[in-house]
Amino acid sequence: MVETLTMEDLISRWDGETVATHRDRRTGTWMFVCAHSFHLGRAAGGTRMKPYATPAAGLADGLRLAEAMTLKFAAADLPQGGGKAVIALPSATLPAGEERRRLLREFGSFVTSLGGLFSCAPDMNTSSVDMDVIAEVCPYVFCKTEAAGGHGDTAPDTAVGVLHGIRASCAYALGSDDLSGRTVVVQGAGGVGGRLVELLTAAGATVIASDVDAARLEQLGRSGVAAVSAADALSTSCDVLAPCATGGVINAASIDQLRCRIVAGAANNQLEEPDDANRLAARDIHYAPDFVINAGGVLHGAGLEVLHWSREELDRRLVGIGDTLREIFETAERQGISTDAAARRLAGARLAAPARSSGR
Repeated sequence: MVETLTMEDLISRWDGETVATHRDRRTGTWMFVCAHSFHLGRAAGGTRMKPYATPAAGLADGLRLAEAMTLKFAAADLPQGGGKAVIALPSATLPAGEERRRLLREFGSFVTSLGGLFSCAPDMNTSSVDMDVIAEVCPYVFCKTEAAGGHGDTAPDTAVGVLHGIRASCAYALGSDDLSGRTVVVQGAGGVGGRLVELLTAAGATVIASDVDAARLEQLGRSGVAAVSAADALSTSCDVLAPCATGGVINAASIDQLRCRIVAGAANNQLEEPDDANRLAARDIHYAPDFVINAGGVLHGAGLEVLHWSREELDRRLVGIGDTLREIFETAERQGISTDAAARRLAGARLAAPARSSGR
């Protein structure tokens, strides 16, 4: 029997720092800011706008994602704490037009009320244009459009980082980082996944795309990309499976269906539970830990807007994602542990070091 947890249960069991909640009275939309850690700096993370069956489900998503952001910033050696914001919609329809602007400004006022505890950036179903709207009432915003003084969308650099990670994974598992002739299934062809399809195709890979949005697949089909149904994506034979949609797709049930040598994609929280990394290893499937391979977005945001990197430095750090993954693969093999455990040890060592900032 699946345990149903209340919001109080979820917060009391969480190991993070702070949860702030707000409810939009007009629509009943719940908003959550989850700050998991201040050890490396003030909390920051994406803003996910998504329909949820219950407010508690939205909160649970935010808590998991905030922890993943702590690991991501630490593994990337960036001076930020992990956080996440969730705008938990009560209906399946995403807001548009003036109602969307109103809801984003409501969210921005909520974030402002926290006094810098958390800075927001784009995530699922939010964009740099949305960050511009939030910034009308909130100073704690990353990745606004360039026209508004920001550095734009994180998705392209996230995809570039994933490409470097896929190359490193292929080099380790298959003996070469040459992607020509390799088959890659990209599950989820949205902002990051769609760009990854383009990069993989340019690198000579055979790409098979999957998405719940039929219009996206139709558009990719017109450019010559093969498509597979969402139901069949995980069981399609390939060299690399790249999950680029929602989390939890790699689990005890789905692992038995996989027909790939490598799992390396952009989605957050791809494993339903940590033991899934061991299940992958038992099937000789090499897993690139998601919070390492998908760090291109935080390198873009924190690197350009906090650390003021040049474009050349950012490109160098994106290449470094592949170097970090090679280190993780080697550590996992040498120590007889999963790649997820090896990546968590790397992040944990940085989190155990003396704090750079209280973040408060």
